Amino acid sequence: MHRHRHRGFGGCGPGYRGRRRFDREEMLPRLEEYQKDLEQELADVADLIRRLKEEKPETQTATI
Repeated sequence: MHRHRHRGFGGCGPGYRGRRRFDREEMLPRLEEYQKDLEQELADVADLIRRLKEEKPETQTATI
């Protein structure tokens, strides 16, 4: 079975609405917004990891 590869966001990805091609002026702001969302999510995960490392467990039988 062959798998088809998509190059870039021409056929799938953020903002795809059934069109085959995006122009640069349309795609760039969408990608920048997507990048900001990913960066915020990464910062949230890093903050959670930091807080979990700083916490001292009250009991050793606690589960997450």
